[in-house]
Amino acid sequence: MTQHVSDPLPEPAEAGGGVRSVKSAERTIAVLEYLSSADHALSLREVTTGLCLPRASAYALLATLVNTGWIETDDAGRYRIGLRALRAGASYVEHDDVVKRAQTVMNELNIELGETIHLARLDGAEIVYLATNISRHSLAVISRPGRRLPSWATGLGKAILAGRPWDEVDQLLPETLEPRTVHTFTDRAALRTELEEIRRRGHAIDEQESTIGLRCFAVALDFASPPNEALSCSVPVVRLDADHEEAIVTALLRARTRIIR
Repeated sequence: MTQHVSDPLPEPAEAGGGVRSVKSAERTIAVLEYLSSADHALSLREVTTGLCLPRASAYALLATLVNTGWIETDDAGRYRIGLRALRAGASYVEHDDVVKRAQTVMNELNIELGETIHLARLDGAEIVYLATNISRHSLAVISRPGRRLPSWATGLGKAILAGRPWDEVDQLLPETLEPRTVHTFTDRAALRTELEEIRRRGHAIDEQESTIGLRCFAVALDFASPPNEALSCSVPVVRLDADHEEAIVTALLRARTRIIR
C-alpha cells in the first residue's frame, strides 16, 4: 500500500530492547572512521582487509562516498578523507561550547608563553584534539584538530583520567596499554600511582610519553564531574628550564580558572 506524505512514519524495528541498527550506515561510518584514522591514503584491499568487508560492498560504499565528496581518490586510486568530512569536523569544532569558551584564553596563553596550547576531549580510551594554538618558535609542536592519541600516553589524557575513580579508569582502558615511546606507562599499577600523584599535584605532566623530545603540562577543565576536557602546553625539552616550567604551570592553572568561570 502506498504511504502518503501525511501518514506517520513507521516505528523502527527493535531488537533486544533497542532500535535496530542499519548495516549500510554502520559500514559507511566504519569506512569514514578508518580513513580518518589512517596516516596515508588506503587502497581498496587495505580497506576491505582492515574492516573485514566484502570487496563488492566496500567498493560500492567507497564509490558512493567519492561521488558525494566525503572521500577522495589520488592518482593511484587510493582513498583518503574528503572535503565534506573536513567541513563536518570544522562545523563541530566551531559550534562546540567548550571550544568557544576556551579559545580567547588559549590565544592569550599562546602569546604569553610562546608555546603550543592544546584543548582536547576524552572519547573512550583516547583523547581527541579540539583546538590548537601553535608556538611562535620555529621548533614547534603541531597536532591537528581531530587527531586521536591514547589517554594514558598524554598529559591531557592523564589529567582527565585523574578526575575519575580508578575502577572506572580500569574499565575504560584497553587490556593492554600500548606504548608510544619508551616512557609511556604500560603497567596499570604504575599508571594508578601516577594518577594519584596528578590529583595531589593539581596538574599532569607528560614526560616524553607521547613524543620523544617533548614535554607537556596539562590541567583538567572541570565543566563536568568527572571532567571530559583538558588544556595543555607542549614544549620541546631543549627549550625547557625550571623557571619556564613554573611559568607554564602557573599560567595553565590561571587559564583554567578563567575558562571555567
